[in-house]
Amino acid sequence: MGVKITTITKQLPEYVRETKEILPFVSNWLSGEEDRFRRKILKIFENAAVDKRYGIMSIEDVFTATSFEEKNDIYVREVKKLGTDVLQKALNKTDWDPKSIDYIITVSCTGIMIPSLDAYIINDLGLRQDIVRLPVTEMGCAAGVSGIIYARNFLEANPGKRAAVIAVESPTATFQLDDLSMTNMVSAAIFGDGAACALLSSEDGASGPSIIGDEMYHFYDATQMMGFKLSNGGLQMILDPEVPAKIANHFPEIIHPFLAKHHTKIQDVDHLIFHPGGKKIVQTVEELFGHLGKNIEDTKAVLKEYGNMSSATVLYVLERFMDQNPNKGEKGLMLSFGPGFSAQRILLEW
Repeated sequence: MGVKITTITKQLPEYVRETKEILPFVSNWLSGEEDRFRRKILKIFENAAVDKRYGIMSIEDVFTATSFEEKNDIYVREVKKLGTDVLQKALNKTDWDPKSIDYIITVSCTGIMIPSLDAYIINDLGLRQDIVRLPVTEMGCAAGVSGIIYARNFLEANPGKRAAVIAVESPTATFQLDDLSMTNMVSAAIFGDGAACALLSSEDGASGPSIIGDEMYHFYDATQMMGFKLSNGGLQMILDPEVPAKIANHFPEIIHPFLAKHHTKIQDVDHLIFHPGGKKIVQTVEELFGHLGKNIEDTKAVLKEYGNMSSATVLYVLERFMDQNPNKGEKGLMLSFGPGFSAQRILLEW
């Protein structure tokens, strides 16, 4: 029977702004800096390929100096709402009873909370008292795919079961007002907040694309390239500008051996379900795939409409493909990159 992804749903925070509306706030924030520097940062925002993003707090609050504690309190309050709402939406879509879920995986790296998010969702929705929990907290943008890999492993070992993967992220809560580094500027320009839920099943008769294979790929000597530094002001972004080049250099090793294990070539893949890490990474992957006649238009569309929502973003891309109802036998390749440095891959077949 195998494991299938039955449905994908998304949930967005209440606040939303177009990039053009954010620019005056950025300009005011940098009013004490040199004019040339301020213009450069505004150009970064204008050219980030992100037209709009959602947030757990208003734009006014984003640009108000708050402590790590205050920002994290907002994070905790809002991700509990988003996590509960997105799972409820997925359950409604599939007509599943909350108590039918056997395994819950919650994914988030943009705040700190103990108990983890899953504990609150169990209480809010009355999930089973013997449900198996797995919080995934430190895998960044790669963790949406990682969560599905973990769910697949559980379900493959336990036929006839159901799992929920819930990714809730708020990069807005990590924005650093006193950090004038290019890393902080670029991350502020590309990131947004959002939540997504994937429901998976190993039951007979389950619908949705089958997971044919999955695998992780870990780069050596690259732990410094992406992540967070815990500072007094909160979670401070680490993002090496060499990430796109690193991906390009390793790309053949990431893609071709993995597909070959499943008797597949990149030419056989119909749908590229790629995490939009940012404009430069998208351009890099587009160049690598383009000569093969492949496109990542859905990836670019998600980046444009929502920004990079860390782990949740690749599920927004997958939702677009599932809503298109691909033909039977068509294959999709999910791909995301994250701290470690690592690449996570899943091969799907409809």
